[in-house]
Amino acid sequence: MNKKDIVQAIHERVGFSKRETTAIVDTALETIKTALVAEKQVMISSFGKFSVRQRKAQKGRNLQTGQSVTIPPRKAVTFKASQVLKDRINETHRARDT
Repeated sequence: MNKKDIVQAIHERVGFSKRETTAIVDTALETIKTALVAEKQVMISSFGKFSVRQRKAQKGRNLQTGQSVTIPPRKAVTFKASQVLKDRINETHRARDT
């Protein structure tokens, strides 16, 4: 599912114009991005938590040359699904298996 699909699904459920729905989705995503850039956690009830984590420098290997390289430290976005979301996913999975 991509952003266009999300806009379409919300448009069909809520009934706003596509232009309004696109603006709402863009604003929500921009708000999340801004919070993550500021290294704030973003918690969405019944969905999960986005956060920024500092990753340490590590050794790696260039697969083409076999040469060792150092991968510099960096920040990475992580997502932890809420228990409600995990339960819903597993519920759907169990229903398909039966």
